Amino acid sequence: MFPVLCDLDGVVWLSHQPIPGSVDAIARLRAAGHRVLFVTNNSASRTEEQEAALEALGIPAVGDVLTSAHAAAMLLEPGEKALVCGGEGVVQALTARGVGVCTDGDADAVVVGWHRTFDYEGLTRAARAVQHGARLIGTNDDATYPTPNGPIPGGGSILAAVQTASGVMAQIAGKPYAPMADLVRAVVGDAAARRAVMVGDRPSTDGRFARTLGCRYAHVWSGVTAKGAVVDPAPDLAADDLAGVADALVTDGYFRE
Repeated sequence: MFPVLCDLDGVVWLSHQPIPGSVDAIARLRAAGHRVLFVTNNSASRTEEQEAALEALGIPAVGDVLTSAHAAAMLLEPGEKALVCGGEGVVQALTARGVGVCTDGDADAVVVGWHRTFDYEGLTRAARAVQHGARLIGTNDDATYPTPNGPIPGGGSILAAVQTASGVMAQIAGKPYAPMADLVRAVVGDAAARRAVMVGDRPSTDGRFARTLGCRYAHVWSGVTAKGAVVDPAPDLAADDLAGVADALVTDGYFRE
């Protein structure tokens, strides 16, 4: 059996409200022998908070959540110092890596992720550190973040402000870029990563990530992409939602090995 890599926002839930059928779909995929991992660009929350939110829906997830914060932390070496312009998930990942964390002053790197407290002072601190020589790392560059009431500004919008203010382009850690692919490979192995199916709602992120990883892409219409829109890269499978993907993989035998 091959791994199934699920995006969270727009695939499993919207602002932690489950998309109909997603909980049962994950249970069916696991019962069929697929390892389900949650591969998300959401870096704001601590890992155990995301695991607990999934558990509250009836989805066991301990050890199965991979975030762009984890991928960003791997771009720094233990003993380096990072200025964080992001949420607690970034702080946790950096600390676990052995990276010193600060919110002001000079640093080896500035790590930017989505957070609700971003303001002009935070922008000034981040830009100044980059201008003084810190590397600029973005957990992700998604312009928007899906919610039940429609999209809101995402981590990429915050990162764009820091890039503009500092005059430096960031290295991006999350989907669809290589650092997140390296993280997945480290967890499941190279061969399993190539056999995997990435389930996502944003082709520019999830679809391109599948191509970076060298695996199949299953597109769902339950997130940010309007149903019927042109999907590029073209998916290997398209369905209304995660339940439809589970039907295709478990019942219809898509991608059966």
